[in-house]
Amino acid sequence: MANHKGLIIDVDPRSHENNLAHRTREIDRERLIVRRGQPFSITVQCSGSLPPKHHLELVLHLGKRDEVVIKVQKERGDGDKWWFNQQRAQDEMLLTVHSPSDALIGQYRLAVLMMSPDGRILEKTDKIMFHLLFNPWCKDDVVYLPDESLLEEYVMNEDGLIYMGASDYINSIPWNYGQFEDYVMDICFEVLDNSKEALKNSETDIEQRCDPVYVSRIITAMVNSQGDRGVLTGRWHEPYTDGVSPQKWTGSVPILQQWSKAGVRAVKYGQCWVFAAVACTVLRCLGIPTRLITNFSSAHDVDGNLSLDFLLNEKLERIEQNNNDSSWNFHCWVESWMRRDDLPKGNDGWQVLDPTPQELSDGEYCCGPCPVMAIKEGNLAVKYDTPFIFAEVNADIIHWIVQRDGQRRKIRVDQATVGRNISTKSVYGNQREDVTWHYKYPEGSKKEREVYEKAGRRVTEPTNGSVEPTQLEISIKHAKPVFGTDFDVIVEVKNEGGRDAHAQLTVLVTAVTYNSLHRGECQRQAISLRVPAYEAHKEVLRLHYDDYAKCASDHHLIRVRAFLEASGESEPIMTEANIPLSMPELLVQVPGKAVLWEQVTAYISFTNPLPVRLKGGVFTVEGAGLLSATEVHVKGDIAPGQKVSVKLSFSPVRTGTKKLLVDFDSDRLKDVKGVATVLVRKRYSRHY
Repeated sequence: MANHKGLIIDVDPRSHENNLAHRTREIDRERLIVRRGQPFSITVQCSGSLPPKHHLELVLHLGKRDEVVIKVQKERGDGDKWWFNQQRAQDEMLLTVHSPSDALIGQYRLAVLMMSPDGRILEKTDKIMFHLLFNPWCKDDVVYLPDESLLEEYVMNEDGLIYMGASDYINSIPWNYGQFEDYVMDICFEVLDNSKEALKNSETDIEQRCDPVYVSRIITAMVNSQGDRGVLTGRWHEPYTDGVSPQKWTGSVPILQQWSKAGVRAVKYGQCWVFAAVACTVLRCLGIPTRLITNFSSAHDVDGNLSLDFLLNEKLERIEQNNNDSSWNFHCWVESWMRRDDLPKGNDGWQVLDPTPQELSDGEYCCGPCPVMAIKEGNLAVKYDTPFIFAEVNADIIHWIVQRDGQRRKIRVDQATVGRNISTKSVYGNQREDVTWHYKYPEGSKKEREVYEKAGRRVTEPTNGSVEPTQLEISIKHAKPVFGTDFDVIVEVKNEGGRDAHAQLTVLVTAVTYNSLHRGECQRQAISLRVPAYEAHKEVLRLHYDDYAKCASDHHLIRVRAFLEASGESEPIMTEANIPLSMPELLVQVPGKAVLWEQVTAYISFTNPLPVRLKGGVFTVEGAGLLSATEVHVKGDIAPGQKVSVKLSFSPVRTGTKKLLVDFDSDRLKDVKGVATVLVRKRYSRHY
């Protein structure tokens, strides 16, 4: 062996060319990052005096302790093996390496061995490292998605919109997924390496990393920190003083960076959209097509009976129960695209994955992947977690009044509220796409009822059973109020009957969180009223900022519950409305042209809409390819009606259409969002 030292002079991984061909250049230009099922080429430079009849061998090592070793075959095998071919040109060898479409994802170390005819190693170089990702562009990969415009959005787009609010008042916040930001890919693999499975037995864990079902399930467990070394701790109410309020985040990258830098210690705090957004970043980065979904009026059915039972006392206050069923104004999860070879036919395509820690699944706080098609068809035996997700979009809501003697009176059955306006960002821009029809047949249709019965759900009787239908109807109307203003709520009682009605109307106004935690009573009114036959009575409630500000949650959500008891009617009637208070506008402008590596200035302005002074104002600015999260503090207080302006300069680091996201916080007003689109161009053409 000594005679031939220095035979291999240099190995060039050809990162620029390979990464461009494998659509990974956004992740890194210097390191080799490739996708499985697609060949890549490296060159081996040799000295002129090569021994006769020598040959090259390639060996792959995977895992921190080389847990998996793969010998690369010299010629094409049966499609499920690594193989390579070589071409000689002067003193260079061009090696083309072919990975199977079901190869293990991860960081590989490639050893190139120069072998003598009798099988001795003449020389060896093993310094080449590369990462292998899932390949949704490869038709044999189980994550293959044939539509290029969908891949542009669900793998390559770093900017998203997350829908929030209420089903009849949907708003959105911008989010920076940042899956191609520096070192995010390394942190994604760090997430996998810190799972319980990896820590228990790294070899069996690595050997299952060919399977997106396994990998995505690990990610839903690892994005939350319940019972493992996960990324985010959930918290659904103030105070957040020992961390960051979930509303303040505008992107996944600072969360992932903080978790990694702190030695994989959980970041505080997340709520459902933050968990879902971080999972979306990790899944897109690893090459699994993923989109973020919002389900409005989402059921959390704890006891699995496919209905939510809400108990109220005679003051209309919610009675806490052991089962803690709840209905969330909205709930976010993700869908990832994959073939389900582990399930019967008909379960491929979009799969629900929910990283918010709610219920245990096989002893872990994870949820999915569950085929969306199985939910639509009511096939609850299909794994994973289908009964829980089916209830989230289909459960009935039953309200009961518990009287002083402990007797329950059923006052309202609602079969149509849960699972409405299921939303995701369109692939064609910043519009909302409604995907409710993927999850369920039209409400009230024959097919929908069939699916319910198949799912083992009890089809509940109408609200009033055999009682004569009531002649009174009740509804709540409101404007779309802005947080900081006074506004009116109108409760209308309609008498459809032929006789005058005498009734007692109780209206209760409370502040709640988006997942229905009660945060305090703002107002209560009890009114005796007479409604003439075939007429309507309107009761107007004025809600003042001072009344709701002291109890409003950081979700700025007001719930109005109206309860009507009419003399001569055996059943009371009740209705509810959730009123999201919209946030004021934050203006972000980036004038002039944005050029790669050249300074550009953003101008941010905001007017205080509240009747009180704001203290401790701070703007947080970030954007994938533009700048990492940066704070700009406001000097002094901001008086009511005062406009405050700040400017911030930065140099874009990547070309293309980018989003600059801004969040404003102060003592009395938090999480005001703003966004600007920045088109970053090259100054001149450079060859990469």
